[in-house]
Amino acid sequence: MKRAFLLFPLLLIGFTLSSFESSKPVAHPQIIPSNLEIGSALKQALQQGTAKSADQLSAVNGFFGNAAVKILFPPEAKKVENTLRGMGLNKLCDNVILSLNRAAEDAAKDAKPIFINAIKKMTLQDVTGILMGDKDAATQYFKRTTTAELAAKFKPVIQASLNKVGATKYYSTAAGEYNKLPFVKHMNPDISDYATQKTIDGLFIEIAQEELKIRQNIPAARSTPLLQKVFAFADKKNG
Repeated sequence: MKRAFLLFPLLLIGFTLSSFESSKPVAHPQIIPSNLEIGSALKQALQQGTAKSADQLSAVNGFFGNAAVKILFPPEAKKVENTLRGMGLNKLCDNVILSLNRAAEDAAKDAKPIFINAIKKMTLQDVTGILMGDKDAATQYFKRTTTAELAAKFKPVIQASLNKVGATKYYSTAAGEYNKLPFVKHMNPDISDYATQKTIDGLFIEIAQEELKIRQNIPAARSTPLLQKVFAFADKKNG
């Protein structure tokens, strides 16, 4: 009887410890997304981001109303602009700038199919490199794979748009007015190459911003359970 009395506290302690252990939260291993999930999530995110960028920039004032991408006179023509404005030709200069941006907005409408095609061609190596890469890894991928195609697609659209809205005429007139001045280096009146490159640059600026939103875990950017799962995994790996 005495022995049973002595064993009772030991049993009670054992039971208490056992209960405590069972009440501790069980650490579940992290659910690692499959390669298929990683590929699907990244492509979904990139298609969403590039489409949004193209839609925003192709809207009226998409370029003209956005200080980050607004197209101004070429740097080498800044002196030209200043000279013309000094001569009271502000309206002419303003028309050139507006026309350049309207042309870029027209061209941006054709960007989405090019980006979608580049996304479809992604390999597993591309996908992994982007997911685990720098904060602009996807943007750099698009620069490598789409710039030449974008330029080829955009230039005729921009040239036609420049003609339609009068930019070619305005810029040629501005160049002509400037070239009449004595002792100045004549400027090239063709601005389509410059406008094409600035349109492409503007797209990549917008895409980089969309990519950053996804990587910074902004809820609107990680809009599906799959995106949340895959990028949460990437956060832990990159952290």
